[in-house]
Amino acid sequence: MGDAMRRRGRTWLLGAALGLASVGSAGAQVKTPAPAVVAGAKAVTVERITVHSPAITGNLEGNSPDRAVIVILPPGYRTSPGKRYPVVYALHGYSIGVEQWIGEIHVPQTIEGAFARGVREMIVVLPDSKTVHNGSFYSRSVTVGDFERFVAHDLVGYVDTHYRTIANRRSRGLAGHSMGGYGTARIGMKHADIFGALYMMSPCCLSTRALGTPDAAVEATIRALKSPADGATLPWGVRAQLATAAAWSPNPKAPPLYLDLPVKDGQPQPDVTARWAANAPLAMLDQYAGDLRRYAAIGIDVGDRDGLKDDAVKFHEALDRYGIANSFAIYPGDHTSGVAGRVQDQMMPFFARALAFGK
Repeated sequence: MGDAMRRRGRTWLLGAALGLASVGSAGAQVKTPAPAVVAGAKAVTVERITVHSPAITGNLEGNSPDRAVIVILPPGYRTSPGKRYPVVYALHGYSIGVEQWIGEIHVPQTIEGAFARGVREMIVVLPDSKTVHNGSFYSRSVTVGDFERFVAHDLVGYVDTHYRTIANRRSRGLAGHSMGGYGTARIGMKHADIFGALYMMSPCCLSTRALGTPDAAVEATIRALKSPADGATLPWGVRAQLATAAAWSPNPKAPPLYLDLPVKDGQPQPDVTARWAANAPLAMLDQYAGDLRRYAAIGIDVGDRDGLKDDAVKFHEALDRYGIANSFAIYPGDHTSGVAGRVQDQMMPFFARALAFGK
């Protein structure tokens, strides 16, 4: 979901349940248009680091707790050694990692362009949350690992310790696209004590929907797997189902995949889909309305040809119902066509306005 996601094969359940199939599927980075280079833009510093996450250690799927992270330091970071900066954490979508993510949003060009256009300088941090089934959904699971805590605790703690940050929630922003937009909603609801502003780009998985038609062949294929790694040869849509089940219906007593499927012997399993529904931000919002009200600003955007548009509208309307201030935009585009330009021209200026900067 940082990808084109063209439809590929039968979706069995996931597309109907989460709205993923409506935006299609593809297994790798999408070539997205870059905005024009901004004249006079100064170079940022790009650092590739590894952050160890105790929250991910010991997961049953075997995902590494040592996570690749890309840190973008603004032009003034090296020349103003006494200055501290706000930080924006930007989360990637499903089926890609951080290197593909920066390709889709044309980093560092878009970050440099934003600064050249007058956006106040900040640090941008992009963590890799790809898993054996292609995505963590930024959730808490014994099977996948606690990627929610990785972002909100381990990563933030590492960055505050190793870089000149303003270590205050009002100076931290959280953003993401597609699965990363879902992660922004989820983590934002549950960790308003850590972050001060949220920006969701084409967020996926905001609601659950009616079950699709169970496919006995797909179920049999999944149940024949001998290890999580064996799923690497499966079609995109089936791998997405496994990722969702691993994140939202984990089962430590169900080797070798350690998850419960929403279909068993061809029959839908309402208890499993109820567990999935419990992780949908539209269902969670009532519980966390007070937490969301703490944010200095919340932004949401989505393309007018994106299959995720309707749920984004519903999320915006739910915030409005509670009187929670938020900005919402529907722009011309599909799931990925406008994402790089939105980072430069919308997301970065949004955080420049919303976050607290030092003197």
